[in-house]
Amino acid sequence: MELFKDKQFLVFDGAMGTMLQEAGLEPGELPELYNLEHSEKIAQIHKSYVAAGADIVTTNTFQANQLKLQDCSYSVEEVIKKGVALAKSSNAKWVALDIGPIGKMLEPLGEVSFQQAYEIFKRQVIAGREAGADLILIETISDLYEAKAAVLAAKENSSLPVICTMTFQEDGRTFVGTDPQTATIVLQGLGVDCLGINCSLGPEEMLPLVKTVLQYAKVPVIVQSNAGLPKLEGDETVFPVGSQEFGAYAQELVKLGVQLIGGCCGTTPQHIEEVKKVITRAIPAERRVKPVTCVASATKTATINQVAVIGERINPTGKKRMKEALRNNQLDFILAEAIDQTKAGADILDVNVGLPEVDECEMLEKIVKEIQGVVDTPLQIDSSNPEAIEAAVRVYNGKPIINSVNGKKEWMEKIFPIAKKYGAALIGLTLDEKGIPETAEERLAIAEKILKGAESYGIAKEDLIIDCLVMTASAQQKMVEETIKAVALVKRELGLKTALGVSNVSFGLPNRELINRTFLAATLGAGLNAPIIDPLSKEMMDTIAAFKVLNNQDQEAEEFIKKITQNISQHNQEAKVQGEKGLDELIIEGRQGEVEERVIKMLVDHKPLHIIDNYFIPTLDKIGQSYERKELFLPQLLRSAEAVKKGLEVIKMKALQDLNSSNKEKILLATVQGDIHDIGKNIAKMLLENYGFNVIDLGKDVPIETIVEKAMEHDVKLIGLSALMTTTVRNMEITIKALKKKMPNCKIMVGGAVLTPQYAQTIGADFYAADGQAGIKIAKEVYK
Repeated sequence: MELFKDKQFLVFDGAMGTMLQEAGLEPGELPELYNLEHSEKIAQIHKSYVAAGADIVTTNTFQANQLKLQDCSYSVEEVIKKGVALAKSSNAKWVALDIGPIGKMLEPLGEVSFQQAYEIFKRQVIAGREAGADLILIETISDLYEAKAAVLAAKENSSLPVICTMTFQEDGRTFVGTDPQTATIVLQGLGVDCLGINCSLGPEEMLPLVKTVLQYAKVPVIVQSNAGLPKLEGDETVFPVGSQEFGAYAQELVKLGVQLIGGCCGTTPQHIEEVKKVITRAIPAERRVKPVTCVASATKTATINQVAVIGERINPTGKKRMKEALRNNQLDFILAEAIDQTKAGADILDVNVGLPEVDECEMLEKIVKEIQGVVDTPLQIDSSNPEAIEAAVRVYNGKPIINSVNGKKEWMEKIFPIAKKYGAALIGLTLDEKGIPETAEERLAIAEKILKGAESYGIAKEDLIIDCLVMTASAQQKMVEETIKAVALVKRELGLKTALGVSNVSFGLPNRELINRTFLAATLGAGLNAPIIDPLSKEMMDTIAAFKVLNNQDQEAEEFIKKITQNISQHNQEAKVQGEKGLDELIIEGRQGEVEERVIKMLVDHKPLHIIDNYFIPTLDKIGQSYERKELFLPQLLRSAEAVKKGLEVIKMKALQDLNSSNKEKILLATVQGDIHDIGKNIAKMLLENYGFNVIDLGKDVPIETIVEKAMEHDVKLIGLSALMTTTVRNMEITIKALKKKMPNCKIMVGGAVLTPQYAQTIGADFYAADGQAGIKIAKEVYK
């Protein structure tokens, strides 16, 4: 099926939840069960959207996964089969199998592994495929890692077109920190047929994010906004954007180049009818996407435009200590290398674990998962083992570089399919069956062969980076000059980006640093884009900084001046630099093992509460401020919180008598009845506990009477309520009223994606907590 073979524009349907509420859905009821228990209502909703002009209707299966349905009498297959049949009964042109998030966070933020998530999505995909769905819609995803698991499950277990939409907050990032550029680059690399944005925001708030997506999306773009941000009027949840206003925004989206438009929370057939009117008379917009060579983590995209540094230190070649760490599974040492290189300014980190005595497949996958849990720097997967490469690339959360492919036919046939499937960039080595050519022209010829091979597999030209190979000046002096010439030739003749392992040039010579930085300067002048170097070398990084000024990359020498100023400051504090890192630095960098060791040492001279009050709390405050300023995001916040947690565990074991939990201020947390999402609540719990609060966690889908009973039993002064679904906010209001009646002096803070400060005030809450960090501020205020 080709969605865009005959049509330039397509109209999706609108919200299911809004319509079901009008049809009698009670707060807390699982909408998907209506497929089997009130099928006539679902069928009628689908038909109303088709009558309004929807080309595609979405099955009522958003939460139809084994986690959400585990307490129901129906199986995933039963719910999905019926959901697809009901959608098809509407006579829509196409039926989209609707797959939403699983409801739990993936590792390292949560406990669900990537493979477990994949299996959950796989079951849904197979059920939808067998039921006769025409395409797959993966929607309302906040975690890019979860999106990747879902897309792979869809691509590997069906031949249906795949659409994937992420949901962003008002700050322009998803709940876990992914920006629209990164989401677009990663998702289209995975081979989705269409991508875009849905939920959380109204059309006005979405527009700037949509513009970013359109800059990078080579595939069609879909937008499904809410009908504005919800408000409470009396006992009703109201979405303020009416159908005509919604249609006006659709007209703006079409002008920008959006090809699929539908609606999310609060939209109705009337909204879709207005969209259809716009689409019917719309003229397709010309959209030109500029090719970009880049690599991405889950929260950061590194563009290899002029110069980007690839850190070389996570590689056992010639490194005795790294070999020991790999043999002995000493992950803390390897993670420290990742953190240190990132702090030193590396844009990308090379990861190589190739040792004969190490299971490379297992170790490379493990190390990649661990590193992406502590730094947001994109990774380069470096191996000569195709199985190890695929194992690591599969679990990588982002768009990696694969290092490497070469001109050997057999090797290209092994590596190109991996790069294509996972959307990875590639390093291409200019060697083939005959070895490394002596001349620049011969290396250019191999580069051209690699380029043609890559393009034959559908790999974009901008995703190929050529390594012209560095020979040692001590043994092959003439070939060093040929490498420099080859870099210039590849740039000029093929228009490809280039990389080099710079330090190879100085093997066997004295004063290697001098040779390295001189060679680096020469290759940068020839057009080198991605030097693979040691970022902890001040001389090498200073050379890079100076070149960026001379090459007009560092505008007004801003970064150079900043770097030199920092160098002077560090020189003046030499004694401090040469000493140990402070506990605050270890926490900020998320070095869990080192935090444990430092706290054990500190307990010799300091009381537990002194460490908590003078180190843990001030550092967490500092991290929280950085989080609020958007200088770091949820993964970094949680890594630091986990580091503090490790320190607290040491303190509790060593000095339990100083931490009598009965003396802590108590806070009760619960996700309200009918709502089975507890991601935000769990994050708030972790952060509050790190600040020393005694958190009583009642879990999710908690009955109103249970919340009131437990609040009275523990005599709490502060209660936190969470709701993620528009259908359960009503229960939050009822819970607040019940609590205030029994405990008029208790304070209540509320949070969740569907809430706003105004909404929270309307339902009687004392505080609105936008996130866990805001919850800490509220707790401090209540217990000051």
